[in-house]
Amino acid sequence: MLLVFDWDGTLMDSMAKIVGCMQLAIKDMQLPASDDATIKAIIGLSLPVAIQQLYPRLSLADGQRLSQAYIAHFKEADQQPCALYPDVERVLAQLREGGHSLAVATSKSRKGLTQVLSNLGWQDYFDASRCADEAHSKPDPLMLNQLLSEFSVPPQQALMVGDTEYDLKMAANASVASVAVSYGAHARRSLLQHQPLACIDSFAELLEWV
Repeated sequence: MLLVFDWDGTLMDSMAKIVGCMQLAIKDMQLPASDDATIKAIIGLSLPVAIQQLYPRLSLADGQRLSQAYIAHFKEADQQPCALYPDVERVLAQLREGGHSLAVATSKSRKGLTQVLSNLGWQDYFDASRCADEAHSKPDPLMLNQLLSEFSVPPQQALMVGDTEYDLKMAANASVASVAVSYGAHARRSLLQHQPLACIDSFAELLEWV
């Protein structure tokens, strides 16, 4: 089976860092404040789309400046890498040993994903990955469709694991089943609206659904 994972909020506990860096960028730009819940709601979208959703009246130039400010703050904060969620490393290793193909579909940039994988020593850990600057923003199915094509796998032999509505919508748009995690950016009640196979409270529970 092809198992496709979101990164932030699913494998890595980076929610607080993302929210904090966006708050700092908003302050730099002297924009109207946005609360933590509102910022969490746009996690999972590509950065340009997320900014457009946060500030729909922002000019293209100011949107780019906000994006650059966020990236600068995140790069500074990421000198202290975030931790993986409990059991992630163990469960991924067990899934690999079980013969499953592992891939990542993330709203991080390729540069950002490369950096975090390097920090972990995981440069060659996943069989493939797709990033926000290589496809359309979630929930467009392009990331998943590209991965299905790369592995020559039909949608019925793949599973998407993620923490946001955008992950689950992307899976549905690609006719791929999904498992939601409850500990990330979006609330359980929002995730359940998209009919995942399960909404798990710990990563270790994934083994029951694979």
